[in-house]
Amino acid sequence: MENIKKSVFKIITASGTGSGFAVSGKNHVITNYHVVAGAKTVAVEDYKKDRFVANVVMVNPEVDLAFLHIDGFENKENDITLNEDVQVSNTSKVYIHGYPFGMPYTVTEGIVSSNSQPMGARHYLQTDAAVNPGNSGGPMLNQAGNLVGVTTSKFNEADNVGFGVKHSDLVKEINDFTYTDNGYRVKCNSCDSYTEQETEFCNNCGNDMDISIWEEFEKSHFAKFVEEALTELGMNPVLGRAGRDFWEFHQGSALIRIFVFKRDYLVATSPMNQLPKQNLQELMQYLLGKNVDPYSLGVHENKIFISYRTHLSDIFTDHADSIKENIKNLALKADDLDNFFMDEYGCEMAIEAKEEM
Repeated sequence: MENIKKSVFKIITASGTGSGFAVSGKNHVITNYHVVAGAKTVAVEDYKKDRFVANVVMVNPEVDLAFLHIDGFENKENDITLNEDVQVSNTSKVYIHGYPFGMPYTVTEGIVSSNSQPMGARHYLQTDAAVNPGNSGGPMLNQAGNLVGVTTSKFNEADNVGFGVKHSDLVKEINDFTYTDNGYRVKCNSCDSYTEQETEFCNNCGNDMDISIWEEFEKSHFAKFVEEALTELGMNPVLGRAGRDFWEFHQGSALIRIFVFKRDYLVATSPMNQLPKQNLQELMQYLLGKNVDPYSLGVHENKIFISYRTHLSDIFTDHADSIKENIKNLALKADDLDNFFMDEYGCEMAIEAKEEM
């Protein structure tokens, strides 16, 4: 299973993170509907921390599945296979792959507690393997790498009770969806037709449809402000989103975080380097100097940070444009300084740094 991680992705939206995956022979990234609800464009991150913009092209809320399209993406990995005839029996081994809590790629192991657990109007795969927030949308695999389910939920009040969409449900969704463009389509689970235009009723069978399925997450004024700064940095702001009013992305090797602190301050910061074993006096003299105004350098838990802070009310003043410029330049400065500290003072890159190819 060593190469499975190449086919498993972190899905990042303005509301949070989840997991997704690609199956052999198919180019769509598959995830849960509830992971991408409220978004038609999301970020997809691979195991190397590279991010891509993905369009949501199919959602079926009742089955809790969604398909994502990434321009130019060709799934060349063959490690996750989808076999309609795979047998899933109780007590058989199952492996949950994904990005729990937005952490790096992980795998947990368990057994199938029930291969057809009825809940509501559907049957699900139940497992005792650890399932956590962020695992949603990731693959549930057997020992051979065959997909047996799509991780979807857990009981918060109980231990080791997780659920997955059955692989047979995913097979049907893949077989039914034949479109190749980037349009957003909602599937009616009553008649299996797809609707592109916002509507309260299926155009084919008249079945009720929740109009909120077409609605996108509304950005705050703060979010619009920050994303204008990210656009000036030359990046698609979708690639920086990491939750509601929170952004996290790599500028070169440096990890950049932007968020609201105590509901009063806009903060941009980057953990750049570890403190070295020697030359500490010279390094501290540099850190205490006024070398990076309007930014500040600091040390927390043996790690060097560069940070910028301004009051939220400032973004409504005549200083708004300069604040955007400062956010943009902090990212560029962090990418320069992490190399500077490594070359001049022997500081290793922070663990959050991305290795540049």
